[in-house]
Formats: sequence, C-alpha cells, structure tokens
Amino acid sequence: MTLQPLNIFPTYLARRYTEPRFAQLAALCWRKGKKGPEILLVTSSSGRWILPKGWPIEGKSHSHAAMTEAWEEAGVTRGKASRKPVGQYVAIKRTAEGDDVPCVHHVYAIKVREAVDDYPEAHRRDRVWVTPEDAIRMVDEDGLREILRDFRRIA
Repeated sequence: MTLQPLNIFPTYLARRYTEPRFAQLAALCWRKGKKGPEILLVTSSSGRWILPKGWPIEGKSHSHAAMTEAWEEAGVTRGKASRKPVGQYVAIKRTAEGDDVPCVHHVYAIKVREAVDDYPEAHRRDRVWVTPEDAIRMVDEDGLREILRDFRRIA
C-alpha cells in the first residue's frame, strides 16, 4: 500500500496550522495567601480571564517586559520575576487586521510584593486574586491550564 500526500486542505487551513510566528510574554503573578498561593487574573478586552501579557519590549529582558505588563494590566508595583519562563503555551491571537494567527506565550512567574488599585489599565480591566484551582477553571487556554496545574505543585 502506497501512502499519498494529503493535498486536500485548502491553503488557508495550511497557514492556520503552522508554527507560531508571534511571541508574547505573560506574567503569572502570585502571592502567598492565608490559605495558600493565590493567582492574579485580569480580564481581556473580550471579558475572558487571562494572565497579564504583552509583546516583548526592545531593550528589556523578557522577565522585565512581563513585569511591565503586570504593572500596566494588573497594578503590580513590586515583585520578583523568574529569569526563565515557568512554561509556554500556544494560543490563537487575533491581529488588528482580523487574522487569527498562532502565538506562543512565554509565562514568567512573578512573586508579588505590592499591587495598587490605580494603574494604567484599571479602567479597562477587572482583576481578581484566586486559588490556583479556581484559576484553572476560569481560564480558557488548555496550555495555560497545564502551566497553572504544574505551578500549583511548586508554589
């Protein structure tokens, strides 16, 4: 039996399922609560619960860029960011032009020492501190759920 190559997929499907061309940095902000570790989630522009995240910033390390996103989107003013990502996941990102493209998100843990209520995106986003178990239930991305499951064991 000879296997034939599958050329039945339209080209737009082939483009959709390629290696990610874009990378973002996410901040897994956490603190020690009275009953154990707590994770900080914020709402996206569409109202989903997510980690603060954004694009790499020229001249900053990825961990410092993740800390910048934690400030802008969640009000974290003091914290210690991991130098290396605690994980990464791929999710579909909608571009300004309306295209859906795969994007890899590198997740940096930030142990929060201080957060304030007045921050650049406070008027656009809700934020909440939750247990890792609640965070796992609240987020949409399967890859992020896995990172939160793993993080729950080490926090």
